[in-house]
Order: sequence, then structure tokens, then C-alpha cells
Amino acid sequence: MKYSEYLKKNKDFQTVYNNGISYANKYLVMYVMDNHTKKNRLGISVSKKVGNSVVRHRLTRLIRESYRLQEDKFRCGLDIIVIARIGAKEKNYKEIVSALLHLGHLHEIIDVGSNSH
Repeated sequence: MKYSEYLKKNKDFQTVYNNGISYANKYLVMYVMDNHTKKNRLGISVSKKVGNSVVRHRLTRLIRESYRLQEDKFRCGLDIIVIARIGAKEKNYKEIVSALLHLGHLHEIIDVGSNSH
């Protein structure tokens, strides 16, 4: 990932939850907050309600890979948390990418010059 790091600390997640703006669709919820750096920091959260550890890890990998491949479309300097909803459990890569880009457009953090799905 060229431009991004990961959010790992609970404190960082809480800061984004409390100060960020959230939008949701059927499969994902996305919180976004400016982090005043030149990098994006991505946090991924998949709760136990979604499924067992195999399901949760699969979704985490799908979301991370979706973001990684679309990363150049996102504006820099953001903390982004993506939360998987129960509806995402059975979804494939294409549907997750589509949901991720949809939320990016809602947040207006996708550069207009990039081609959307």
C-alpha cells in the first residue's frame, strides 16, 4: 500500500468514531476523519455478529484488498474506518469494491478525476 498505513490502536479507532463522519450502505459502514498528514490510515472492523473467525478474516482481507487496489482514487490525509455489516458476509470481491467506492463517493473523498465503477 503506497499511501496508507493501518489504524491498530483502540484509541485511534475511538477518535475516528467520535469525531468522524459516517455513511453506510447495505454491506459496509465507513467513518472518515482528517488526520492532517499526507497518508491515509485504514482501520477495518468486523464484529463477531458477522460470523466466525474464518468469515471475519475473509471479509477483512476482502476489504483490505479492495481498498489497496482502489487506493489511488482516495484523497490523502484521512483516517478511514470500514466496518463490515452482516449483509457483507456472503458477498464477493466485486460487490465489496462497489460498496467501498459507493461510500467513498458519499463522503466525497474520491477524487473526481478518477474513473468510478
